[in-house]
Amino acid sequence: MQVKRVTVALTVSALLAGGVAAGGWIIPAFDHSNAAVAAESGRVSSTAPAPIPLGSAPNWRAVVSENKSAVVSITSQSVEHEEGPQSLFGGDDSQDNGDDPFSQFFRMLPQRPRNVPVRSLGSGFIVRSDGVILTNAHVVRNATHVTVKLLDNREYRAKVVGLDIPTDIAVLKINASNLPTVRVGDSSKLEVGDYVLALGAPYGLVESATAGIVSAKGREIGESYVPFIQTDVAVNPGNSGGPLFNEHGEVIGINSQIYSNTGGYEGVSFAIPIDVASTESQQILTHGKVEHAKLGVEVQQVNQALAGTFRLEHPQGALVAKVEPDSPAAHAGIQSGDVILKFDGKPVTDNGTLATLVGSSQPGSSATLDIWRNGKPLTVHATLGNAQSGGELQARNGSAEHGRLGLAVRPLTPDEKSQAGVPAGLLVERSTGPAADAGIQPGDIILSADGTPLRSAQELRRIVSAQKNTVALLVQHGDQRIFVPVQLG
Repeated sequence: MQVKRVTVALTVSALLAGGVAAGGWIIPAFDHSNAAVAAESGRVSSTAPAPIPLGSAPNWRAVVSENKSAVVSITSQSVEHEEGPQSLFGGDDSQDNGDDPFSQFFRMLPQRPRNVPVRSLGSGFIVRSDGVILTNAHVVRNATHVTVKLLDNREYRAKVVGLDIPTDIAVLKINASNLPTVRVGDSSKLEVGDYVLALGAPYGLVESATAGIVSAKGREIGESYVPFIQTDVAVNPGNSGGPLFNEHGEVIGINSQIYSNTGGYEGVSFAIPIDVASTESQQILTHGKVEHAKLGVEVQQVNQALAGTFRLEHPQGALVAKVEPDSPAAHAGIQSGDVILKFDGKPVTDNGTLATLVGSSQPGSSATLDIWRNGKPLTVHATLGNAQSGGELQARNGSAEHGRLGLAVRPLTPDEKSQAGVPAGLLVERSTGPAADAGIQPGDIILSADGTPLRSAQELRRIVSAQKNTVALLVQHGDQRIFVPVQLG
């Protein structure tokens, strides 16, 4: 740019020098040949694209200032059960003790499974002033405790209202009011090249902002129903569930995944469009889960070779490899070898697009499919079924299965009673939350609660509901019995 300025200055100086003579100004004669060349040059340049007007950079300082109080840090705690070299006498059998002649013998005995605590970090954002928060499902899935921390360092125990694994959306609720909220935008208006900014807590570093642009739209990843927004915004572990803002300070996505060989940012990140998240979260708040539609076909990509085989002009659509019996596709007359080109008027560019379109539809709704069969177009109508695996209601906060104890139990069978040498009791099938923290493990037998013998899960639930803080459980592990105080959640 500086070179151009210098060139212009020299040209002007030359013209002025040429136009000055004998102490006065002389107007040069008009050169018609030069005018013709200039006119011709003007006609040629008129066909070139008009220059793109310069835009102004976003005011990210204002966007961060407006929204940082509505962005939260999330810590989730869970327990993983693993077989580990835990000594029967409290030591670690992974350490070889050559001086102990019995160490090899004890290592050959069955090992007791260990409860390994797992702590995960993530981000989220407040969408309702009464404490409704959106985040990723993978941040809080299987969590026994979820803690939400606000910018002013206030912490709340969060309830997982529900989550949806296929779309990676989760809704949390904290007991608070008059909280700051974000403004929700329209992700359908987003275009490649638009400015975007992420707010969150990567690696636990709260109030971290990174910016970039939209790299692509409608990315299909794996079996997900989500048409992801691809960006070059730096997103790292801990950013998951945090908001992605447009230049107007509106949330247009939820940061969810990165493409990485190292586990850290490598220039490619993906966000869930807020339009998808809003629809799914509303279902969770209303029904506690999300339902996804099902067509009942297995499809594959149409490459160049297959396009020629099926007499398509170019590779497009989703090739039906298999139709499930008694499925919506079977009832609609769809056959193996059909190529689905459109779903409810929307182009199916590949097999991933079809999964997104079907998964985002409601079970029971009617869909029109444009297909290609035997070299000819055909239209069919299908009533979509229910995938039934789409919604997952989080059962860690007050549900009948886990409740305040964090236990899933069932009555002992007659054979189990005989083997354990007990008249009755409840077998622990799963232990999380307060029970896991107290050391209760799957396979343990709960004989009584607060001195009352137990024969059913309903009896345990009744005793626990009458307590405020702690319940004493008589637990049998193998041949050992011990009273275990459990702090109720």
